[in-house]
Amino acid sequence: MKILVSISRIFVGVLFIISGLIKLNDPLGFSYKLAEYFSPDVLNLPFLEPYALMISVLVVVFEVVLGVFLLIGYKPKFTIWSLLLMIVFFTFLTFYSAYFDKVKDCGCFGDALKLTPWESFTKDIVLLFFILILFVGAKHVKPLFGKLTTTILALLSFIFSLWFGYHVLMHLPAKDFRAYKIGANIQEGMSVPEDAAKPVVEYSWKFKVGGEEKIITTNGAYPTVEGEFISVDTKEVSAGYEPPIYDFSIESDDEDLTETFLNDEHLIIVVSYNLESMERAGGLKLKALQDEARKNGYKIIGLTASGNTEKQALKEDYNIDFEFYLCDEKALKTIVRSNPGIIALEKGTITQKVHWNDLKDLKLPKVERQAEAVKVEHILYQIDNVTATKSEVDSLNTETIESVNVLKTSTTELDSINAANHSDYTSMVKVTLKK
Repeated sequence: MKILVSISRIFVGVLFIISGLIKLNDPLGFSYKLAEYFSPDVLNLPFLEPYALMISVLVVVFEVVLGVFLLIGYKPKFTIWSLLLMIVFFTFLTFYSAYFDKVKDCGCFGDALKLTPWESFTKDIVLLFFILILFVGAKHVKPLFGKLTTTILALLSFIFSLWFGYHVLMHLPAKDFRAYKIGANIQEGMSVPEDAAKPVVEYSWKFKVGGEEKIITTNGAYPTVEGEFISVDTKEVSAGYEPPIYDFSIESDDEDLTETFLNDEHLIIVVSYNLESMERAGGLKLKALQDEARKNGYKIIGLTASGNTEKQALKEDYNIDFEFYLCDEKALKTIVRSNPGIIALEKGTITQKVHWNDLKDLKLPKVERQAEAVKVEHILYQIDNVTATKSEVDSLNTETIESVNVLKTSTTELDSINAANHSDYTSMVKVTLKK
């Protein structure tokens, strides 16, 4: 029993420390996961959502400290009881999310290792087994050092955990495990290989045959059945390949500009998933960033999930005029753990990423910016279907005009004119006079 307890002690202690440190490296990310658990669709505890970050820090610090306590043998009864209560709680959470398919990833190992809900539950069952061994053989868990040394080590582990959690919150995670880490190319992250696995979906067709209901399962093909069709249900048996980046975009109110900006050679992006909750101290630094970026040849834009009203209010509050474009809130939270956060892109590759506290570390050496191509408008003017000049249209008496129609390039009529006359009109102004 003593040997089994020793093995369990090492296994549980090391696993708790590793799991805790990975989450402590990114407590803000873990808080997003806790907020997901607290949401009405999962545990229905929305009153806890505002406290998700505080709970996140407390939980992961406690997790690391318990792992250290177990290894050094500090207060064995308190440590083992705490481990047991914690693992019972997490086993319940992972079973709930797996059985009811509520949360796709428990966040047990942050972004370093993604586990499916059932894998997370299995992991917790294994941990529960080893912790129960510790519970039964608690008398064999002895301190490794003297009382003073053990107490000092326990205190140091607590102080280090608190300091590390505070440090990464005020800056950025010490190790970035996400798809938007420095050196990653966003276009490559969004691409899907030709030989990528496709999702496997099971179709359950329900028919009424001979007065009785009959269910036939296929992989999608409509079954050949002599009966009355009632309904069909689908179930994903296995998920297909999902690229590391799947929800990133840069959109205006009118168009998708993702490719345009990802092909830019020198781009600075200010990321703020919610403009209203942006840290004011960070917002006050944006004017200086905007001016320096432009002076040194960089284009600067913003990405947010907030609306036009919030965008305009932010520009007025902080005296900035660069444009904010739309992107999914979850993607923005993943890109950088800071509000605001800043990233530098070179043709879609992330070259720098900083917390607003570390804007001084953003390097913006002078660069030569190529002149952007200017789109030339070539307008065709017509008066009663006869080609005219702009001056002829401008000189018309408005009282003689019946209507004025402006046609864009996408219209069939303008495309036909360009094809017939080998012209390149971008739009057309058609004036119809009164009879």
